[in-house]
Amino acid sequence: MDFALSVFHFNPSGMTAADLGCHRGGFTDCLLQHGAARVHAVDTGYGILEWKLRKDPRVVVHERTNLLHWSAPEPLDLVVIDAGWTPQRLSVPVALKLVKPGGAILTLVKPQYEAERGELVHGVLPRELLPAVLTKVRENLKPLGCAWAEAESPILGSGGNVEYWWIVRSVGNRASF
Repeated sequence: MDFALSVFHFNPSGMTAADLGCHRGGFTDCLLQHGAARVHAVDTGYGILEWKLRKDPRVVVHERTNLLHWSAPEPLDLVVIDAGWTPQRLSVPVALKLVKPGGAILTLVKPQYEAERGELVHGVLPRELLPAVLTKVRENLKPLGCAWAEAESPILGSGGNVEYWWIVRSVGNRASF
């Protein structure tokens, strides 16, 4: 996530954020290290979040909670998504409703979870299929009234899958890019 903050010139200092799909809390920890005021750590799991984050007063833990059904208890400046099996066409609309005007979404797009099952080879999406899958993800975002910028992650996902960081904002904030 440091990469995404750097490449998109995004500073979460003082912000209230949500980490959707927090799991052990790597992105939550990163946000705190970059000065986030509070992070809501949302995950379907239970007891997975690292203890140092669980006991940090800046972290609000929401376990056994599906991001698709979560309502933020306060206005959010930033939503970070690493939801694996939940496709962007489902998670981004939820995140857009959670961020306040002027807010942003940093989402880790995992094309292997956006692709059709038959397109994967031993769990890996071949590079030649990436453009078509990414086009499908973009097409799903267009009707949502948002703008985004993209950057290939320098870290490969499971099995060597290529993944991408996207920053997403409502169209009214297009000038932010």
